[in-house]
Amino acid sequence: MRVDPDFAPRPAMLVQTLALGKRFGGLTALEDVSIEVRPGTVHALLGENGAGKTTLVKCLAGSHTPDEGAVLCDGREQFIANPVIARELGIGMVYQHFTLAPGMTVAENLLLARGKLPAWIRWNRQREQIEAFLRATPFRMELDARPADMAAGQKQKLELLKQLYLRPRLLILDEPTSVLTPQEADEVLSHVRAIAHSGHCTVLLITHKFREVMAYADDVTVLRRGKAVHFSAVSSATPQALARAMIGSDQPQAADESPGMRHRGGVDLAPAERRDPAPAERRDPAPALEIRDLCVHGDRGTLAVVSLSLAVRAGEILGVAGVSGNGQRELMEAIVGQRRRASGSVQVQGMPYVASRAQNHILKLRSLPEEPLRNGCVAGMSVSDNMALRDFDRAPLSRRGWLRSGVWRRRARAWITEYGIKSQGEGAPVSSLSGGNVQRVVLARELAGDIRVLIAMNPVFGLDFAAVREIHARIVEVRSQGGAVLLISEDIDELLELADRIVVMSEGRLVHETLGRGAQRQVLGAYMGGAGFPDQRCGPGPG
Repeated sequence: MRVDPDFAPRPAMLVQTLALGKRFGGLTALEDVSIEVRPGTVHALLGENGAGKTTLVKCLAGSHTPDEGAVLCDGREQFIANPVIARELGIGMVYQHFTLAPGMTVAENLLLARGKLPAWIRWNRQREQIEAFLRATPFRMELDARPADMAAGQKQKLELLKQLYLRPRLLILDEPTSVLTPQEADEVLSHVRAIAHSGHCTVLLITHKFREVMAYADDVTVLRRGKAVHFSAVSSATPQALARAMIGSDQPQAADESPGMRHRGGVDLAPAERRDPAPAERRDPAPALEIRDLCVHGDRGTLAVVSLSLAVRAGEILGVAGVSGNGQRELMEAIVGQRRRASGSVQVQGMPYVASRAQNHILKLRSLPEEPLRNGCVAGMSVSDNMALRDFDRAPLSRRGWLRSGVWRRRARAWITEYGIKSQGEGAPVSSLSGGNVQRVVLARELAGDIRVLIAMNPVFGLDFAAVREIHARIVEVRSQGGAVLLISEDIDELLELADRIVVMSEGRLVHETLGRGAQRQVLGAYMGGAGFPDQRCGPGPG
């Protein structure tokens, strides 16, 4: 088969930034940032949310133009005014947010990535080339499948494939493994590292997972508050030193500075005692949340959740692991009333649960949805209005049928301070906030008051380790106060740290169950990837 010479491998790129600066109004996103990314290496970029990582890579990818400084490619200064110029230079980027054409097929999306297409496409030849390309990658995808029908994990894989298909000289990856199994993540990063070390590509990797940095990167740069504050070879770095660089010496709770602190997979967590069970007087052997024989249809009409049964007791965190696209989203939506249940039942505190607003109030059930801007907020409404969605018609926010907007705003200001929400004030549209700050708005609303049942799905997706630690601590506090927590997550490390029990979901079924303490990461990953066989029917659980 003839390979298009325009897409043959090219030599890896040397990338440098010199005193790079970028402002957005009065906000300085980058200040005097100088880094060097050696050709044929994997260079990790670390930093908390808002540290300037995304702004920096967007200056390289042509989405932003710097206000000061220069970008050098192979030692020559380049003005990268837009993504088209970046692509011509051989720079490709996999963004944290999807850039796919949802109604087009996988083959069409890959071909569309090339930019310049002939008026007449010889599809037989193109499909042969695409199939040959896919055989050399870790992923297998149906060429006629469409992103509109895919789960988030499948979309993420296609985004990566789209860039690899162009044989880039510099590949920028923004959190590329967040929705993959451990085995898939290792396979992808091993593949990317092999491409880099072959001399055909340089890789700039944004990640919050120290494990990925230590295992797959050659060099690491840390950004803090828009400045490059640390550079080293990974061989001479430690997760503790990188954590200190990320949060700064003025904040003493680095990963290795507090007795009992533990680190796993890029998340620096609260003391190990966090997984202790709730006090005996707050535990109840009867399930607080019980699901029996639940069946739910997916978007394409087939069953996405198949005869699923589980139960969560008061004072317990039950983690649901699984690769994106195996029914977790449909399970979450069916529980909280966003999707019709085909059959089966859901009970909360022994009562049939229909997910009405009034019932949520009576049963003290709260939820932290995936994609909070789409599922948990009204984008055009203000921060304070979104914070009041749960109780705007109840005292003290309402009196005798009159809405007390002043009370809303005062409470919103208090929550903005408590949760560290970065916004232009309580009157700003919630759509103007970053993803992490939208998540904090939802957290403030959903975690207020007494909670008996909390249902959360991927609650820390894409957040930095400091925000992860904060949100995890709040979830654990619900459990410690006797609440039942159902935690659906595609991050194995999150479940290993937080869950008292873990079940694995594959192809809409529960295929494995284990205690959280002592659970094996690779065993869970095998069941997530379909390598294991159902070893039991996971029902209401012990007790």
